[in-house]
Amino acid sequence: MAMGTRKQREKQEGIWIAQAEMASAPAHPFYQKLNELLEGEKFDEFGEERCAKFYAPKFGRPSLTPGIYFRCLLIGYFEGIDGERGIAWRLADSLALRKFSKLDKSCLQVVVQRVE
Repeated sequence: MAMGTRKQREKQEGIWIAQAEMASAPAHPFYQKLNELLEGEKFDEFGEERCAKFYAPKFGRPSLTPGIYFRCLLIGYFEGIDGERGIAWRLADSLALRKFSKLDKSCLQVVVQRVE
């Protein structure tokens, strides 16, 4: 390993890159169109309204929103995956599907931990 010098350290740029500056993965055309359709019909609001009576306001651990849950089930249906573990694995594997389901990485880790 070579010894660094002060001059080199002064020229070094920052290590961290803001997430907004990173390139995003292209969406799958089918799921992109389906997402536009679901958002146009206010699918998430409809799901939350219909499922509100099944969710406790404060008890238990926080759950996925109904919109995210049903989007994950749609992915399972369209991809031919019949189990939650398989759906979680597929979501962990595909950035385009994660974008469609509106899952962020921390939420995905919770999903994977719950199904294992």
